[in-house]
Amino acid sequence: MDVVSLETRRLVLREVVESDVDAVAWLLGEPRVMRYIEDGKPVSRADVERVVLPKVMGGGWWAARLKGAGASGAGAFVGWFELSEVGGGVAELGYRLHPDFWGCGYATEGAAALVEHGRAVGLRRIVAYAMAVNAGSRRVLEKVGLQYVRTFHEEWPDYIEGAEHGDVEYALDLGH
Repeated sequence: MDVVSLETRRLVLREVVESDVDAVAWLLGEPRVMRYIEDGKPVSRADVERVVLPKVMGGGWWAARLKGAGASGAGAFVGWFELSEVGGGVAELGYRLHPDFWGCGYATEGAAALVEHGRAVGLRRIVAYAMAVNAGSRRVLEKVGLQYVRTFHEEWPDYIEGAEHGDVEYALDLGH
C-alpha cells in the first residue's frame, strides 16, 4: 500500500507508519508537548508502541518532517498532525509539535495544508478542540480559518492546571 503524503513549502506530511515509533516516543515523551493534552503527562515508549501507534497508523494522522535536501535540519521530525474523520463528513484537526520547532510557523503551515486537504476530499466540516488556556493552539486554529464555537467543561480523571477554565471547540464549515 502506498503511503499518502502532502507537501507544504517547508514540510512533508505523510501517514504515520510503524517505523515512526522512535520519533513519536520522542514527541509524546516531552512534558511540554503533553502539558495541555490527555492527562498532562508524558507517554512512555512502551505505551507509544502498544497504544498510540496502533491508533494513529493509517487513521488520519500525519508525521511531519522538514523538507529540503541539504537544508539545515532537513528530514527532521517536527511532530504530527491529525485530520481524522469522526463521521458524516466531519473530521477533527489537531497537532502536536516538538518544542524544538515551536514558534516557527510549522503548526499553522501544516494545519492549513490539512484544511485544504479536507476541502479537496469533500469534507463538510472540520472541528478542533483545545484547552481554553492553550493560547498558542487557539491562535493556530484561528489563523487557518476555524472559528470559536463554544467553551465547555468535562470531567477528566486527572487534573491538569488550567482545566478549570474548560476546553474550547472551533469549527470550519467547508460547504460540501
